[in-house]
Amino acid sequence: MYSYPQLSEEHSLVRKTAREFAERRVAPAARRIDEGEYPRDLLREMGDLGLLAPHIPQEYGGAGLDFRSMVVAVEEIAKASPALATVMEVQGSMIAYNLYHYATEAVREKWLEDAAKGRRIVAFALSEPCCGSDAAAIQTRAERRGGEWAISGVKLWITSGLYADAYLVAARTGPPELRHRSISLFLVERSQCVEVSPVRVMGVHGTGTAEVRLNDCRVGEEALVGRLNEGFQVVLDDLNNGRTCVGAIGLGIAQAAFEEAYAYTKRRTAFGRPLADLQIVQHYLANVHAQTEAVRHVVYTAALYRDLKDPAFPMYAQLAKVLASRLAVDAARTAMQVMGGFGYSTDSKVEMLYRDAKATEIYEGANEVILNTVYKFLEKFL
Repeated sequence: MYSYPQLSEEHSLVRKTAREFAERRVAPAARRIDEGEYPRDLLREMGDLGLLAPHIPQEYGGAGLDFRSMVVAVEEIAKASPALATVMEVQGSMIAYNLYHYATEAVREKWLEDAAKGRRIVAFALSEPCCGSDAAAIQTRAERRGGEWAISGVKLWITSGLYADAYLVAARTGPPELRHRSISLFLVERSQCVEVSPVRVMGVHGTGTAEVRLNDCRVGEEALVGRLNEGFQVVLDDLNNGRTCVGAIGLGIAQAAFEEAYAYTKRRTAFGRPLADLQIVQHYLANVHAQTEAVRHVVYTAALYRDLKDPAFPMYAQLAKVLASRLAVDAARTAMQVMGGFGYSTDSKVEMLYRDAKATEIYEGANEVILNTVYKFLEKFL
């Protein structure tokens, strides 16, 4: 792999650790995860290595590194299992980050280290049957009753929802017409007030995707994460992290698809010579590589801007997500086409990558909605 100006030697060491773990532990488990096995043990192991939330201080269970370390780790894990990388990006880049920066001291002390270490899972409960990308329209409500908050509503498409020990819940705490100005976040521990049911999806199996029903769940004031009615800004902060990491997942999928196809064309012969000798195959693979390298610079720049607190970060987070998700789908499709029938077989890793790639165009904000956001940035900066 090339060197990149956005990364340092420290990030190369993180990549080496993540790659070795992915090859040794994740790759052998990838098919089981794709068949629906939730990777809780792998999350704990990643936590012990400092890979699950490397950007969180060591005293809270992280590695005391930066956000670029998170992105590099996600990319390497995604090459072996995009599903595990999806759980990882939510738990690390969104949940652990959120608890560290916004939670009360009581919640932080109780949950952050365990979340960063993968000992306990916290799901990000934002989307609802009524609204996914239009998050400001959520209907889940939180009402004050005495000294508590009572939370009721239905969440959908929740990663790790089936297995979570707690949920970071976005709820309406004011009039619906105020939209994003009347949304707050609460940490809701799993109890009898929470009902979960599995949601069957095309790809990223093993992520424990669920519908989550909150039936008059009671929490104290300390469970409020961030300020009252200002939760939407916290959500956007989390999502920008998540979208950058979705960019890293897209890179991992594209690189894995390229490597699978490249190796196949070297050993497969047709018309008396290896497929790799055919110019059209060379062009297919060269195009995937060229696109991957171009998008890699966008994703790494987004992560760098996060570390620098550069105002361009939100814009680059959107670009990273859109470009890398498109790349992932195109690369997996190209690899499948190059590999023909074997690529289409469920015995092929590329078939899994193709299914998983499609999810990256949808979760953490549909690409079409994100492009609306990109255009708003253009009007602001140009």
